[in-house]
Amino acid sequence: MSPTRVEKERSAAEAGIAARLRALDRVLEAGTGRVDEARLDAARRLARRSGERLRLSGAHTVVALAGATGSGKSSLFNALTGADVSTVGVRRPTTGVAHAAVWGADGAGPLLDWLEIPRRHHVASDDLPGLVLLDLPDHDSTVVAHRLEVDRLVALVDVLVWVLDPQKYADAAVHDRYLRPLARHGEVMVVVLNQVDRLPPEQVTAALSDVRRLLADDGLDGVPVLGVSAVAPGGRDELRAVLTGAVAAHRAALRRVSADLDAVATDLGGLVGGPVRSELDDRTVADLDTALSAAAGVPAVGAAVERASVHRAVAATGWPWTRYVRRLRPDPLRRLHLDRAGSGPADPDAPVPRTSLPEASAVERSRVDLALRALSDAAVGDLPDPWPAAVHAAARSREDDLPDALDRAVASTDLGLDRPPRWWRAAGLLQTLLAVLAVAGGVWLAGLYALTLLRLPEPPTPMIGAVPWPTALLLGGLLVGLVLAGLARLLAGVGARRRRAAVQRRLDRAVAEVADELVLTPVTAELQAYWDLREAVTALAPARGRRG
Repeated sequence: MSPTRVEKERSAAEAGIAARLRALDRVLEAGTGRVDEARLDAARRLARRSGERLRLSGAHTVVALAGATGSGKSSLFNALTGADVSTVGVRRPTTGVAHAAVWGADGAGPLLDWLEIPRRHHVASDDLPGLVLLDLPDHDSTVVAHRLEVDRLVALVDVLVWVLDPQKYADAAVHDRYLRPLARHGEVMVVVLNQVDRLPPEQVTAALSDVRRLLADDGLDGVPVLGVSAVAPGGRDELRAVLTGAVAAHRAALRRVSADLDAVATDLGGLVGGPVRSELDDRTVADLDTALSAAAGVPAVGAAVERASVHRAVAATGWPWTRYVRRLRPDPLRRLHLDRAGSGPADPDAPVPRTSLPEASAVERSRVDLALRALSDAAVGDLPDPWPAAVHAAARSREDDLPDALDRAVASTDLGLDRPPRWWRAAGLLQTLLAVLAVAGGVWLAGLYALTLLRLPEPPTPMIGAVPWPTALLLGGLLVGLVLAGLARLLAGVGARRRRAAVQRRLDRAVAEVADELVLTPVTAELQAYWDLREAVTALAPARGRRG
């Protein structure tokens, strides 16, 4: 059997409400911890209340008769139920506890338990199957507990029927306390002017028109306004017809939840504004990275790397009798405890040793502070409250961790000095060979000189042109070694500058990772939370044209 039009409409309505309730959950998830909890209280209560109501009987529609003392709502309640269930009075509050009349009681028990209604009456008639009619305490009762009970049930029932007295329908108590605050709930509200049998016919029309005018001023234009009588023949037929339609549609509970969602969405609408950039400004990010690099001592490390590279190159490629002297001079990186930077401990979880870099100066700290402020200001843009404060706080949420994190980033960055260029070894071996040749030439000449002193015959000395071999070996080894040392020093300087540039790029990347983890990620998380909340509030917003 194919579903009826009413069933299809209800199914579509259920799907729409389910989607909006999921949006409400996203609102709470994105807003918790960021938005003032007082702004989320109504949404949190609605999420809990709506879930409970929709899990209970969908076959029953809860309609509440609410009114002031003497409005005749209890008489109307008795007339609709066909029994004297509720005590009638006119001068004092006689309804102290809500009464319930149920048409078709099967399955209504859990719903009435949730509503906390102790007094229940089963109506034998089957003309309104599924109706749960409540007679609420007087909302103007002098007993505080009665008024609190009205407030509680007004927030829970599916349909509200406000019963007004022909003499007091303009009473500010009902308009200011209930009708105006419930302006978003017109779809689940009916207003009846009771006891119209006491008015001349010409005054009934005027009174109904005046009630409609007052409701329009309350924001409830279009709410059904009925003239009824609990005692006149046919005086309540129009109200019964409205109740019959609400029960037959089985959508009153959904409409009430929808109206509640409308009210919450309107209240939360001020938390979000227009769209903002979801990405941080590249220029302010670059300025922050530059300021953090200076505070981390990256320029000083780069200079130390250049000096250390030259120092180690000279020690590896200079004259053998001078390289040992060079090694006695302190390594520029060792002074900063960076001589093993990047080599990494054997255990990856072991702590990274601290460097001996000087702390950031006041000027450098000031530049970091200005960069943080500029980045958060650019991220804030036109965000509405409370998001600017949240973004600014996020940008500085881990500011105290920056110095240690920057120091670890520098200490763990590979400076590349543990892998010397191959030409250093070749030049060192050549220098050793030249030194050996120079020493051999010197020893040879010393031997010849000793023979001369001893007046011993000298052996023939081989010649290179006009220069004896020992002299050529001594002078050649010394001169070529000197030229090679100078050339190696020039090449070391070029390589050191390149190494400095490469190291500074690696250090800048390490600093950028610290900035991303400790600054950009928290700020981006706040911006994403704003986007999530904005999308959720948009999905939660009331759809137009649902009445009817």
